[in-house]
Amino acid sequence: MNKSNRDLLVVLHKDHDHPDIIDQKMDSLHALLFHAERLDNFIKAHELIDLNRYKIYSSSFELKKWVRKRKPVSFVFLNNLN
Repeated sequence: MNKSNRDLLVVLHKDHDHPDIIDQKMDSLHALLFHAERLDNFIKAHELIDLNRYKIYSSSFELKKWVRKRKPVSFVFLNNLN
């Protein structure tokens, strides 16, 4: 698992931690986010609302197709189900 280039603000409650311990904590945080940000987990937590066609898409196939398209469309919204 490669370290990704991400900006995170991490507040540590102890300022006397050893740098190796901080690196270990950052690696475990990266591993947690790596699994949480997978496309399958993203698809499970969202639905697509298309006001142009007056439809709500919740199937994984339609959501994956829309996410991979990467072209913004007017009045199409991604709704978080959480």
